[in-house]
Amino acid sequence: MAQHSAIGRTFGFLVQDVSRLQKRHFERRARQTGLPITRRQAAVLIHVSRREGVSQAEIAGMLDMEPIALVRMLDKLCEERLVERRPHPTDRRVRTLWLTEAAQPVLERILRINQEVQAEAFVGLEPAARDALIDTLALVKENLTMEEDVAAEPARAADWAGFLS
Repeated sequence: MAQHSAIGRTFGFLVQDVSRLQKRHFERRARQTGLPITRRQAAVLIHVSRREGVSQAEIAGMLDMEPIALVRMLDKLCEERLVERRPHPTDRRVRTLWLTEAAQPVLERILRINQEVQAEAFVGLEPAARDALIDTLALVKENLTMEEDVAAEPARAADWAGFLS
């Protein structure tokens, strides 16, 4: 029994559980306030707002989604007039994503809900402890991102080697 509780306290399990619970809290608050989109759609809006003009493929990568699932979600967001697709200026195969004016109040509601959920999550933590936790997670993310980039480098080199031969 002690081993099961030790597993639940490992970094990966805790991060996954916190993420899952945070998503549930967001979804519940979104329903309560009548937010007309899903949590995944909200994530798309946030990512597009941070980098307007981003490609559909880049958003799929950022959200770790299959491109076909993202296309369906974007169809819905376009239908709701929250996002618009535009052709890329130099690559006609690529579609870029832009927020519409109608997306601004929805984005503000999403951010407000995110702040409320974060406040719930940090109850009982002093501001310094909260900041240290966020800084620590940012460093862990940076470490894992660098490791992922290093692991992808040999594959990229092999791709170029095949292209150049």
